[in-house]
Amino acid sequence: MAAGWKVALGGLTALALATGSAGCSGGADPGAPRAAADPEAGRRPVRLIGDGSTADTGPQPGQPTPDRLQPGHRPPQFVVFSWDGSGEDGQHLFSRFRAIGRKHHATMTYFLSGVYMLPAGKRRLYKPPRHRPGASDIGFNTVKGVRDTVEQLRGAWLDGNEIGTHFNGHFCGPDRGVGTWSPKDWKSEIRQARSLVRNWRTNAGLKEEDPLPFDYGKELVGGRAPCLEGQRNLVRAAKTMGFRYDASSIGGRQVWPRRLNGLWDFPLQDIPVPGRDFETLSMDYNFLANQSGTTRGSRALHRAWGKQMRDGLLAGFRRAYRGNRAPFFIGDHFESWNGGTYMRAVEHVIKTICTKEEVRCVSFKQLADWLDAQDNRLLAALRELDVGQAPKGGWERFPAARRVKRAAE
Repeated sequence: MAAGWKVALGGLTALALATGSAGCSGGADPGAPRAAADPEAGRRPVRLIGDGSTADTGPQPGQPTPDRLQPGHRPPQFVVFSWDGSGEDGQHLFSRFRAIGRKHHATMTYFLSGVYMLPAGKRRLYKPPRHRPGASDIGFNTVKGVRDTVEQLRGAWLDGNEIGTHFNGHFCGPDRGVGTWSPKDWKSEIRQARSLVRNWRTNAGLKEEDPLPFDYGKELVGGRAPCLEGQRNLVRAAKTMGFRYDASSIGGRQVWPRRLNGLWDFPLQDIPVPGRDFETLSMDYNFLANQSGTTRGSRALHRAWGKQMRDGLLAGFRRAYRGNRAPFFIGDHFESWNGGTYMRAVEHVIKTICTKEEVRCVSFKQLADWLDAQDNRLLAALRELDVGQAPKGGWERFPAARRVKRAAE
């Protein structure tokens, strides 16, 4: 249980919250915004929701106040590390990367798969679109797995991280996969993702456990679709369900984000593959697919594969950091593929870049907050910069007044 977290469930009296850190600013960036001091961080009123699986405990700790970029100033270099399917199992990777994030001043986005909140014995409570009740391509959890995942979700939120969604059953491909789903199907999937989080205590028989300290109906503002499929109908549904962004695009260029159907579009990006003449998506699975094609490739090559991913991510980062400062998006899975080499690569990248000057390792939600606070004309000028392109004449002259265009929404 997270330190400082205590609730009297019967009387619904109060909650002691750990304050957390800003979690958004690189340690050497004196101009980065800091989380405001919270005089109520000691004890706050708590409103339990539904069966008590979740609770409204007030504003999330450790959230920075977005600053407004002024013309002639260099933008921060935003970096978002996100994790698909986030759950805690015997590999203990969720807890490992929570600790890494705290150490290196990085908040992240954890995309939870809803079925990780449901024991296999209750699988039929999940009714996936176009599939029989209880179907899931990634299985379900155990009661212990639900308890362990809840512990990490609770701590992650209190640390200032975002809990998004990877939706539920992870159905891919042309045969009833998410790419074939209608907006109505996606709305059902989103409602069920929320319900599985809001009812884990009852579904897992863990009624004595403390609730999650957030209202998932308010917390859930974005996700990433399984296999990056079905975005067209997903965003049509998500806009009506309170989402603010989607992270399901494929092959995005390293340029400043645009809106898609009213939502911020945060794609995985094409980045260099060192030693090869092509680029691949900024995700561990895509490096694996171009290296071994299997999760258990030759042990003799594990180190080289991890180094290739590490160097590719760093090359993508440097291209943005020294160029147009476009936000850099990195996607991963809590998996020990090829001997855990990709996890070691990601850890190296986090500790290398999140402490650099003017770098802010943030969640997608925090990035959306910052983008929403900006002048649309200035964002439009930033979007004119190509991949790796720094402004001519330097940032102090950017943007030239005659080239600032009104943003097209």
